[in-house]
Amino acid sequence: MAIVVDRETRLVVQGLTGSEGRFHGLRNRAYGTRVVAGVTPGKGGQDVEGIPVLDSVADAVASEGANTSMVFVRAPFAADAIYEAVDAGIGTVICITEGIPAHEMLRIHSYIRTKGVTMIGPNCPGVLSPGKANVGIIPAEIFSEGSIGLVSRSGTLTYQIGHELTQLGLGNSSIVGIGGDPIVGSSFIDVLEKFRDDPETASVVLVGEIGGDEEEKAAAFIESELGKPAVAYIAGFTAPPGKTMGHAGAIISGSAGTAQAKKDALEARGIRVGTTPTETAQLAAEPARS
Repeated sequence: MAIVVDRETRLVVQGLTGSEGRFHGLRNRAYGTRVVAGVTPGKGGQDVEGIPVLDSVADAVASEGANTSMVFVRAPFAADAIYEAVDAGIGTVICITEGIPAHEMLRIHSYIRTKGVTMIGPNCPGVLSPGKANVGIIPAEIFSEGSIGLVSRSGTLTYQIGHELTQLGLGNSSIVGIGGDPIVGSSFIDVLEKFRDDPETASVVLVGEIGGDEEEKAAAFIESELGKPAVAYIAGFTAPPGKTMGHAGAIISGSAGTAQAKKDALEARGIRVGTTPTETAQLAAEPARS
């Protein structure tokens, strides 16, 4: 068992005929993910190295049994692509696209919740369940199978901490990059709930960053609901107040949303916070080895 994607994933890539969609769709297939179709309106009947290209997601569901979509559609058209996937009956949508306006994501968020759809992203690296499936742009070769769940707002830090765990001889059950925008399809708590219920996940690493209060909410959930060991890392201790740092959601005002405030909130709940990715991986290794 894994969360979000696994061996039962049947992936349709929206935007497979574009350069990025093609590159990563083929990489995902090479990893072992069952990429059953691509969708580009008007290009139905073509194929990308043996992957059939269809005109609509509904066609991919009907003819190929697609149950998961990866969105590699340019930002002006990405929202429509997400709605199309949901309306076609896709249960899991992973949106890699960046630049979707926050007001558009508010509408999408409200819409998918009524449908029971799991959405990861936008502006995210995707989801990897080592040994089972990779949907997105995560470099799967630096991760190994194991029992540590990893959820992160930062793509690069996800890769670094995963590599550190691999160097320690440890692996991951699933890695979920939720995205760094102000409004995303799945929150930390949404993913932590899945890790809580996953028998293959024995402990969790949470990677947060400055901006907002999602890490503080996650800390309360970890203390009261997770029931598994958890450690954390917060990026942005040197970020100046009032500046947007990299991700659209990474903006702080006064003391609210600072890395120190998040670290204090997590530690007040008994969750140890590493000062570097290396230290965070070492903290995560302790329960894994006990």
